[in-house]
Amino acid sequence: MTSAADTRPRLRRPAWAGRNYSLLTAAAFITSLGSQGALIAAAFAVLETGGDGGDVGLVAAARTLPLVLFLLIGGAVADRLPRHRVMVAANALNCLSQAAFAVLVLAGEPRLWQMMLLTALGGTGQAFFSPAAEGMLLSSVKGEQAGRAFAVFRMAMQGAALGGAALGGAMVAVVGPGWVLAADAAAFALAGALRAFLDVSHIPARGPGGGMLADLREGWREFSGRPWLWGIVLQFSIANAVVGAADAVYGPLVARDHLGGAGPWGLALGFFGAGTVAGAVLMTRWKPRRLLFAGTLCVFPLALPSAALAVPVPVAVLCAVMFLTGVTLEVFGVSWMTALHQEIPEDKLSRVSAYDWFGSVALVPLATALAGPAESAFGCTASLWGCAALVVVVTAAVLCVPDVRNLTRRTKVARRSPADGATGEGDRLADAGPGREGLAGVDAGPGTT
Repeated sequence: MTSAADTRPRLRRPAWAGRNYSLLTAAAFITSLGSQGALIAAAFAVLETGGDGGDVGLVAAARTLPLVLFLLIGGAVADRLPRHRVMVAANALNCLSQAAFAVLVLAGEPRLWQMMLLTALGGTGQAFFSPAAEGMLLSSVKGEQAGRAFAVFRMAMQGAALGGAALGGAMVAVVGPGWVLAADAAAFALAGALRAFLDVSHIPARGPGGGMLADLREGWREFSGRPWLWGIVLQFSIANAVVGAADAVYGPLVARDHLGGAGPWGLALGFFGAGTVAGAVLMTRWKPRRLLFAGTLCVFPLALPSAALAVPVPVAVLCAVMFLTGVTLEVFGVSWMTALHQEIPEDKLSRVSAYDWFGSVALVPLATALAGPAESAFGCTASLWGCAALVVVVTAAVLCVPDVRNLTRRTKVARRSPADGATGEGDRLADAGPGREGLAGVDAGPGTT
C-alpha cells in the first residue's frame, strides 16, 4: 500500500548544485550575514571611543594593507595545498581576531592601535582565504548552467548581506558594536566547520615544479596575457579605492551628521543588499552574449551612492539609489565569475584570483587612510563628488579595451590541466544564450567571491 507521503514529489537539488557547491554556498551565507554587520560595528566602535573620520580610515586601512601584502602568497599557497584547509585556517584566524575585538569593545574603551592590530589580523586571514575560496567555487561548478549556479551563489551571499547590514545597523544602535563583532566571530567559526567537509579529490594533484616564485610568475603570465582581465582589474583598483573610502569613512560621517546615525546607514546598506539579490535573480535568467561589455556598462551606477551622499539626499532616496546600484553591480559580478570560469585553467584559478584580488584592493588602504585628510582639506561633499567622478572616468576608460567589448559567452570550453594532459575535470560547458553578467560593497570589484 502506498501512502500519500510516498507519492508526494520530493525536492531535489539541481544537477549543478553538488556537495561542494552547497557547502560553499551555506558557508558564504553565514559569513556574509556576520561580516556586513561587523563592518558597521567596527566604524561605530571607533566613533564611540571619540575617534574621527581619520581614525575610521586608519582602522579600515589596517584591514586592507595585509590583504594586499599577502594576497599573492595566498594564491600560490591555495594552488599548492588543499584549498579547503587554507580556507578553514583563514576562518579560524578571522574568528579569533573578531572575538578579541569584541572583548575589547565590550570590556571598555579599546585603543586605536589595538583595533588596528586586530583588524590587520582579519585582513591577513582574508588574504589567504579569498584566492582559495574563489578557486574552490569556480572548480565546483560544471556544465552549461555555470552562470546560473554563480547567480544563485551570489543570491544567497547577497541575501545574507541584506539581512546582515540591516540587522547589524539595528544591533549597533540597540546593543552596541561589541555584540555585533562577537556574532561575526561565531559566524566565522560555524562557516569554517562547514568548509572542513569540502572535497578536493577532483582537483588534479600538482606535479613537482619550481617554488613559490615560479608559481607566481606562471600566474602573472596567465593574468597579464589577457587584456580584458588586467584592464578590468586596473579599473577596479581605482573604483574600489574610492568606493571603499566612501563606504568606510564618508558614509558613517554623513549618516551621523545628516541621516540619524547607524540605523539609517545600515538600512541603506540593506537596500544595497536587496538590490544585489534582485540582480542575482535577474542573472539566473539573463545570459548576455557579450559578458564583459554588458557587465561594465552596469558599473557606471557605482558612482551614484557617493553622489547621493554628497548632496546629501533623504534616507528614502539614498535607499533607492543603493538598491539600483546593487542590481546593476550584481550583473557585473555574475558575468565576471562566468568569464573567469570560462577562460582560466583550473590549476591556475587561485593564482589568477590572487592577482585579481591584489589589483582590486591594492589602492584601498591608501584611499581609506587619505580619506580623513581629504575630508579635512576639501570637505566631505567635495571628496564624495570626486569619488563619483573617478568611478565614471575609469569605467569609461576600460570600455576602450577591445576584449572587454568583444569577449563572448562560449557554448563549450575545454579546461586543460597540466596534471592530466587533457582536460581538467573534463570539458566544461559555459552558459550558452542570448548574452551577459556581477558584485557589491567595498569589495565591489572583480575579486568578490
